[in-house]
Amino acid sequence: MGASARSDFTVIVPAFNEAAVVPDLVRELKASFERHQLAGDVILVDDGSTDGTGDVAEREANGWTRLRVLRHPSNLGKTEAMVTAAEHTSHSCVVLFDADLQHSPEDIPRFLDKLDEGWDIVTGRKVGSYDKRRVSTFYNRLSRRIFDVPVSDLNSMKAFRKSVLDGLLLRHDWHRFFVVLAHARGARVAEIDVELHPRRAGKSKYTGPLRILVGTMDLISVWFLLLFSRKPLLLFGGTGLGLAALGVLIGTVSFYLRFVHPMLGFAPYIPPMGYRPLLYLVMLLETLGFLLVGFGLVSEQVAQVRDELEAIRKQRA
Repeated sequence: MGASARSDFTVIVPAFNEAAVVPDLVRELKASFERHQLAGDVILVDDGSTDGTGDVAEREANGWTRLRVLRHPSNLGKTEAMVTAAEHTSHSCVVLFDADLQHSPEDIPRFLDKLDEGWDIVTGRKVGSYDKRRVSTFYNRLSRRIFDVPVSDLNSMKAFRKSVLDGLLLRHDWHRFFVVLAHARGARVAEIDVELHPRRAGKSKYTGPLRILVGTMDLISVWFLLLFSRKPLLLFGGTGLGLAALGVLIGTVSFYLRFVHPMLGFAPYIPPMGYRPLLYLVMLLETLGFLLVGFGLVSEQVAQVRDELEAIRKQRA
């Protein structure tokens, strides 16, 4: 990698209540930059910390001009911190680095070198033992099976070209899925091994069964977006036609039991409340079915407008 490329990058460090580890973080980042002759920037985003994380970072930098601190007035989340930092850098490459030092700053040059091979995104594959290995392994396997993305770890250290974020809408906590979303748009993705180190101080912000539930629901949401956002009629139209067909089937059976069955000499089967509940069910299914088909057609028009706007944006870019 040439000298110019060594300067065309920004290390983004989202941080929430990490004051205890920030002195080591700044010192090791600075040492790695000097050792590998890196001339990029570091943006630490104090994401609404209540322990003075941003102030500690500025104090420890002690005139190291490559470090900038941005502040969120409240805790917004890692995704929002990443987007905020990306909006405040003019460099073309970004390295997403956790403040807890569970990854080493010494890996930064390796990610930059891999990007220089022509990849758009480089993700880290955690090696070594760590507390949440089982949950992480299950989550990543499920993600690979659903999304068919060519990496085995979606929640680790990453480097990527800033351009992959253009036009990419990231909702809260979707930093885990931005690789999936970017890959679906054609981004080239590679993976390298990175060692995971024990947390030195502070507490993990992603623990507890609620985080697992939230992560699973986000995964389903992203799957739904990728599968049906381009062709919403597949979901709404298919479901609507299925309900309408079921209504026709129930209506046919009801007609047979009410009129044809007695004509064949069999005693009619009459439910305790007559055939009125079946009639109501048929009306409900047909109404819902045609409403969903109509909603699917409207959604197709919205998707068409969105694609046209995206094409215009690309032309202007």
